[in-house]
Amino acid sequence: MGTLDLGGRLSGVVIGAALEVHRALGPGLLESVYLQCLGHELERREVKFRREVPVPVSYRGLKIGAGYRIDLFVEDELIVEVKAQRSIEEVHLAQVLTYLRCMNKPLGLLINFDVPILRQGIRRVANSRAGPTTPPKR
Repeated sequence: MGTLDLGGRLSGVVIGAALEVHRALGPGLLESVYLQCLGHELERREVKFRREVPVPVSYRGLKIGAGYRIDLFVEDELIVEVKAQRSIEEVHLAQVLTYLRCMNKPLGLLINFDVPILRQGIRRVANSRAGPTTPPKR
């Protein structure tokens, strides 16, 4: 299975878990609540993920410890950023794209839980510059 296929499958699983959380809680809570509940749903689905993963930033060989962190890194392949805001702004999409480029990953999800219908708050972000990566360990 190719990396993009894996990312597509994983994004479907994450979206399903997010829909379950939103169905139960609805909009109006803090981002941290949705993040914790989404992690719980992924655990229930036996999906491997890590929270608060540092993003390596480098500039012309200089490694910068800027403190950027990915909300959820699913199967070491899919970057997931969670928001609980009135609307998704261009800067949020740019943030996910930057994380994808720094991590050399092809696909990310930006999920905003503060919407009446969750599908309106989900954005897939693709990194056309992603190179080959090694498949995640099973």
